[in-house]
Amino acid sequence: MLIVHVFIHVKSNQVEAFRNATLENARNSIQEPGIARFDIIQQQDDLTHFVLVEVYRTPDDPAMHKETAHYQKWRDTVTDMMAEPRTSIKYTNVFPDEQSWD
Repeated sequence: MLIVHVFIHVKSNQVEAFRNATLENARNSIQEPGIARFDIIQQQDDLTHFVLVEVYRTPDDPAMHKETAHYQKWRDTVTDMMAEPRTSIKYTNVFPDEQSWD
């Protein structure tokens, strides 16, 4: 299992458009067999900051996700909405165990 937190800072005039595009991507992403979770969270005291919490079943699943039409549409749509390039950190699951993610 691979967990990725993607940190995104959006231009202030693009927050709603970014949310809408990202919701569409998340709704499609969660249908992929290699994705256990795909959460979008927004910072309360600065609505221009988001974190995507992506939980993949195997280390190969992120590459497969990036080949989907919905991811590519999202990437192309939101790139100019970002105030700076997005960053990510990869994590290993500790608890709950992997069977509990189903």
